[in-house]
Amino acid sequence: MKKTNLTLAALAAAGLGLLAAPAQAQIKLKWAHVYETSEPFHTESVWAADEFKKRTNGKYEITVYPASQLGKETDINQGLTLGTVDIIISGSSFAARAYPPIGVTYYPFTFRGPDHLLAYTKSDIFKEMVKGYQEKSGHQIVAVSYYGTRHTTSNKPIKSCADMKGLKIRVPDVPAYLAMPRACGANTAPIAFAEVYLALQNGTVEAQENPLTTIEAKKFYEVQKHIVLTGHIVDHLNTVVAKQLWDKLSPEDRKIFSDVALEAAERTTKKIQADEVKLVQLFKDKGLTVSEVDKADFLANVQKNVTFEQFGYRKADWERIQAVK
Repeated sequence: MKKTNLTLAALAAAGLGLLAAPAQAQIKLKWAHVYETSEPFHTESVWAADEFKKRTNGKYEITVYPASQLGKETDINQGLTLGTVDIIISGSSFAARAYPPIGVTYYPFTFRGPDHLLAYTKSDIFKEMVKGYQEKSGHQIVAVSYYGTRHTTSNKPIKSCADMKGLKIRVPDVPAYLAMPRACGANTAPIAFAEVYLALQNGTVEAQENPLTTIEAKKFYEVQKHIVLTGHIVDHLNTVVAKQLWDKLSPEDRKIFSDVALEAAERTTKKIQADEVKLVQLFKDKGLTVSEVDKADFLANVQKNVTFEQFGYRKADWERIQAVK
């Protein structure tokens, strides 16, 4: 009887010990971007956050903060270093602030289209760019999403670079974005994005440039007559993990997160591509003129007037990207 009591006491003590032992703490992470909740850059980030939690058996809880809730793009990039954010989606123009060569993808007419961009993300030159960025910043690029191909809208027809001479066009105040219009002699104006529709409507500017998805979302087609498929920049976004988080992740968790981020990027890319195909017809149905241009003519003028070195880019990198099939 005494032995039985001792055994029961031991089991009770063990049970109390189990109750007292803390459960494995869940690791909470912040994922930030500047895009709206309706856009695939957000919806697929939420999918990735849930998927990462699922594949790591609940070890990580990621909250996604959209629409600049944790700051503008400059702020969230700084947040990677400050420790206020763990994961972001951001353009290579911001990564280029730490490592200028990676920004060569913004040099006009670098990519022939989204398929060329995707081939680049699987190439040796891309791996070298990512490594260079990581060495300079400490942060890790784990995936690239297609953002959209930048085209031009105008109230007059544009078929060649010469047709843009003197054109009053709104362009973001980003050197690589300004390169093509300025090389063609356009007069660029860095109007705030929220004011572009009104500026086009009242004639402050005659033209602007953005992906088709943005042209549709912001209804620029209501105040423009021509969609000119210049395709001067194939825009894209990087999924970036902060150094302090990447260093803490086990090799297994790194692989899981990289796999999830890549899947989310692929899902985003397919949605954007599908939307762009539909929009060309939508704009035609609305009575706009949708036209192609001689891109070789535009590129020749850009290369004559804009050097790679002025941005900190290397022509050899650009040529290697051109060779990617």
